[in-house]
Amino acid sequence: MTMSQWFLFFLLVQVIHFLGTWKLYVKAGKKSWEAIVPVYNAVVLMQIINRPKWWVILLFVPIVNLIMFPVIWVETLRSFGKNKTVDTILGVVTLGLYIYYINYATDVKYVENRSTKAATSSGETVSSILFAVVVATVIHTYVIQPYTIPTSSLEKTLLVGDFLFVSKFHYGARTPVTTVALPMVHDTLPFTKKNSYLKKPHLPYFRLPGFQKVQHNDIVVFNWPTDTVYQFNDPLRRPAVDKPIDKKTNYVKRAVGLPGENLTIKDGDVYINNELFKLNDRAKLQFTYTVRTDGTPLDLNSIIQRLDLREGVTYYNNDPKTLIFFALTDENVEVLKSMSQILSVTKGYPEEAKEYIQSMVSTMIFPHNQPTWNEDNLGPLHIPAKGETITLTAENFPMYKRAIQVYEGNKLEVKNGQIYINDIATDKYTFQQDYYFMMGDNRNRSEDSRYWGFVPEDHIVGKPVFIWLSLDQNLPWSKAIDKIRWDRMFTTVNGNGKQTSYFPYFLVAMIGLFGYSTYKKRKDKKNSKY
Repeated sequence: MTMSQWFLFFLLVQVIHFLGTWKLYVKAGKKSWEAIVPVYNAVVLMQIINRPKWWVILLFVPIVNLIMFPVIWVETLRSFGKNKTVDTILGVVTLGLYIYYINYATDVKYVENRSTKAATSSGETVSSILFAVVVATVIHTYVIQPYTIPTSSLEKTLLVGDFLFVSKFHYGARTPVTTVALPMVHDTLPFTKKNSYLKKPHLPYFRLPGFQKVQHNDIVVFNWPTDTVYQFNDPLRRPAVDKPIDKKTNYVKRAVGLPGENLTIKDGDVYINNELFKLNDRAKLQFTYTVRTDGTPLDLNSIIQRLDLREGVTYYNNDPKTLIFFALTDENVEVLKSMSQILSVTKGYPEEAKEYIQSMVSTMIFPHNQPTWNEDNLGPLHIPAKGETITLTAENFPMYKRAIQVYEGNKLEVKNGQIYINDIATDKYTFQQDYYFMMGDNRNRSEDSRYWGFVPEDHIVGKPVFIWLSLDQNLPWSKAIDKIRWDRMFTTVNGNGKQTSYFPYFLVAMIGLFGYSTYKKRKDKKNSKY
């Protein structure tokens, strides 16, 4: 829905509200016209039902308002003596239209200074649950969101099994696009494969002000631009599922290219505006390496443990002298080179396999029309910036086609070699939002912008700030204590310097808080005796 359509819908809601409540407003000592003035009528209604005025704000918060509207309907009925269970049920199942019957067909009296405390324990429980859901939904949507690392694309910095808190306010919280959805779940209902949302109606993209922009080296959570996946690393590579922006699959990568920059990748190294991209000292790049030995058997399990490898190793084509290590850092390479059984350590796959791999990969690399590009060598390419006008050519058109047509919603056609945007012939386009180039540190084991292109501004979710729990996925739950990576508990995600665990400080604080609470209760109990 467009903004104008939402405005008309808002006005229609005001008319419906006025027709169904104006008599009740009068019985509560208010003026009938107060029931039709937008926003003001909600403030007056809060006075009538004896609820705080700030509840009005919650009526305009997407998803939260789905909870608040039924609450308001029930509170309105109770303010006019309709306290029975049947009244509550009718108020909810009729979507509030039961209030029309009360307004016109009954002679109810306004209950002044009504107690807002639930009459039964079950009612109090329901109220507490609803309040908790509202608060949690607001925090989850606009402040901070939990997230789990599912893949090893940022290996060494973020590990599979890390549980993060993702800040929504660093880059500015994005208001939900989907307006009808189950609170605090992403795209499917728990224990089912059913959608947790309705695609329509939807809101236009809007982002609250943040206190920083995405910067180089930032680790960023975003919605995967090419819709979403059936499952990570899907071997069948089934076509994408069409979902709203805020319900697309969540990805986490490192920002390497910013709006308006030129990016090139040479032998795995990223260059921004012809200068080598400098990673922060926490980042550890990993590449696939071919290792040749003299035939002496290697204790691979010991090597994997020593190098702290999680991607593993395999023999190439059953050759006992040739191994492929899928994710080695520079430090790992130096260790291997120091071993007497190893003759060579070479970046990439064996020479005899490179031609075949190139033929397989070239069509997968963005923008899918460059036969010589691969994941280690591509570009140059220009990353669009908001307000920037680019001249479209036959060479760069595939690079910007999806951004123009899908991300920015334009009608795009090519007729007889001429580009038409919204039925107008042109060779220029001005971008309406910023774009970013995101990559994983595990360069040969990461599906990132090298495969599907730019990340639009409206797909940015937030910035991971804190690891609150980390579980080793290779260990069973029978070894629960060993499964927890204690050194990663309560560590920060971004920044320079060695990661430091603040878990001991957290424990000290919790013990101190518990001790103080216990002491205060005993002191209060002792004083009450006197």
